[in-house]
Amino acid sequence: MTITAPSRVHDLVDPAILYWGTPVVLVSTLNADGTANLAPISSAFWLGHTATLGFGLASHSLANLQRTGECVLNLPGPDQVSAVDRLALTTGAEPVPPWKAANGYVHSRDKFDRAGLTPVPGRVVAAPLAAECPVAMEATLEAVHLTDHAVVQVTVEQVHVHPSIRMAGSERRIDPARWRPLIMSFQRFFTLGDEVHPSRLAGIDEEAYR
Repeated sequence: MTITAPSRVHDLVDPAILYWGTPVVLVSTLNADGTANLAPISSAFWLGHTATLGFGLASHSLANLQRTGECVLNLPGPDQVSAVDRLALTTGAEPVPPWKAANGYVHSRDKFDRAGLTPVPGRVVAAPLAAECPVAMEATLEAVHLTDHAVVQVTVEQVHVHPSIRMAGSERRIDPARWRPLIMSFQRFFTLGDEVHPSRLAGIDEEAYR
């Protein structure tokens, strides 16, 4: 029997960046002088109550997080896209690191004011929450792994959500039909569309994932 290899259907490419699409996170931290910093990232995922975050090595947020051991992970929705974009090309670092200066970054002392967002005190960390974001998670630092980037693990200690995205009749669940995260894909903003199909995993109690 002769086996014929199937025709190749993919192109071999070398993308400049593997930016397939992840939720935008506004990370709030405290500067050394006690003021608040707020910075967008789009390298983040969660396993249970552990969040894994990606930062550039020159990130001011990374320096703050390593110094204080805490942060708030604010998840914006599409209504906050302009606020997120106002933070682009800004840094809390002064002087601005050479690489950032060469790419047009400028120092911004009050990131909440620049974004037009409202800082709200947290319950367990000193960094503030962004009131307008539908989700805000207070977190503490667990580990930092340095390669050509910084891979940071934090533990989520408190979760704050707007009532509008809670699931009716449940004390603990978020309604995925109401929650619309802001997504960054190849440096462009998107959000979720309509549900394609329910997953059979929905039959498993969420506690099983802890």
